[in-house]
Amino acid sequence: MTTIEVDDPNRGGATPGRTDGTPVSACFARQPILDRDGMLCGFELKLHCVDEAPAEEGAAASVRAGQTAHPAANLLDAETVPTEAQPGAAAQPTFTKTVVAALMHSGMRGALNGHPGYLDVSREMLFDDALELVPAERFMFEIQPDIEVDDALVARIVVLHARRYRFVLDAVVVPNDTFARLLPYAEGVKIDFPRISRALLPKLATVLKSAGKLLIAAGIDAQADFETALNLGFDKFQGYFFARAHTAALRRVSAPRHALLNLLQLLAGDPTVAQLEAELKLNPVLVMHLMKLANSSGLAVGHKVTTLREAINATGTNRIARWTQLLLYADGRKVALEDDPLLQLAATRARFMELAVLRLPEAGRDEADAAFLTGVFSFVDAVFGGSLENTLNILTLSKPIQAAILRREGVLGQLLSAVDALERGAWAEIEAACVQLPPLTVSEVAELGLTAAAWAGVADRSAEAKGLERIED
Repeated sequence: MTTIEVDDPNRGGATPGRTDGTPVSACFARQPILDRDGMLCGFELKLHCVDEAPAEEGAAASVRAGQTAHPAANLLDAETVPTEAQPGAAAQPTFTKTVVAALMHSGMRGALNGHPGYLDVSREMLFDDALELVPAERFMFEIQPDIEVDDALVARIVVLHARRYRFVLDAVVVPNDTFARLLPYAEGVKIDFPRISRALLPKLATVLKSAGKLLIAAGIDAQADFETALNLGFDKFQGYFFARAHTAALRRVSAPRHALLNLLQLLAGDPTVAQLEAELKLNPVLVMHLMKLANSSGLAVGHKVTTLREAINATGTNRIARWTQLLLYADGRKVALEDDPLLQLAATRARFMELAVLRLPEAGRDEADAAFLTGVFSFVDAVFGGSLENTLNILTLSKPIQAAILRREGVLGQLLSAVDALERGAWAEIEAACVQLPPLTVSEVAELGLTAAAWAGVADRSAEAKGLERIED
């Protein structure tokens, strides 16, 4: 993402800024939301306010990051409508405009990959007319249970609701007066699953379902919680239960495990075309995807590839290896890979690692390849189950890569910790990781996270990814 600087007047709300005139930027992390079939159906956007460096340092950082002018930056030059909290205030850029500009950036569109974004909004943001620049069909506004509710807020929500903006009551544990007053205007209710009383949960779910509300279970990191919420009729699930080792039995991989492992082991050496051809012929699904990849327009072969040997020569072992590594995570059902949460998570993490290591001093192609491998195989136990260490040994990964995955050792381990924290929106942990990874900054980590997410979205990927289409086994 591109960060946008603004002098935030710190009027409170969910995303406070600075009062001393220090420029701040809006950074986002995203967390997946799944439907009842276990497929991606949205992302919660975790917003974070970051102090920016002095102008000359910020300019250097932008050059280093390859940032370009924000396409929505003109929002910050427009006249600001004074907010309820500061009636009659002099026109100046507001934090809401900063957030809106970041949401409208093309990088955010790519990171959401066609799914709606769920964004926490404060009272101040709701009263800022800049919020109406956000496309109503692409975002859901989440309202916290501690928001101050009065007639003015209800009237404002009624206006926004009439303009097709959708609301979710967030972090519900015990229904309160705020919940009761805002429920008629909410499309959905997000339940804080780890904190809510299990005795209250069934009755609350029944009442909300009968009222026609969308039920979202947040904090689902265990398979047992997912099954409980599923049985209660919840519609959506936010959490990383799908990336845990205990879910391996619930997924049907797109190709037999032994075929994928054998191919990866073969690719780890220096195989001949004949060896690759013989191994690939053992699995028709792998052949199908390779033929799609070889015939993608970006490879510019010049003619249609019709044989497996031609496909291998056109694609190259490096692309075949990467394609096989990502295909390892594909659900074996006929599912669009851009909607497969585990494949998207692994691909995003791997791409982040590759991009981030290149921001560090003296990193080159070898380090980038190692970083990609570290990211892509950090979830391998979610596919195969059993001991992560044994699976990594079978894959003949180098000791630094294994040490990074198993014990978070070395630079690769630090980068893995950083992206893991980003996935959880743990900004303090990201800041701590950046101290160990100069010159990487929190803003750059967030930017790289969205860039990697956009890369992982199959529909908009480059030629390398065009072979990762749909599972049709």
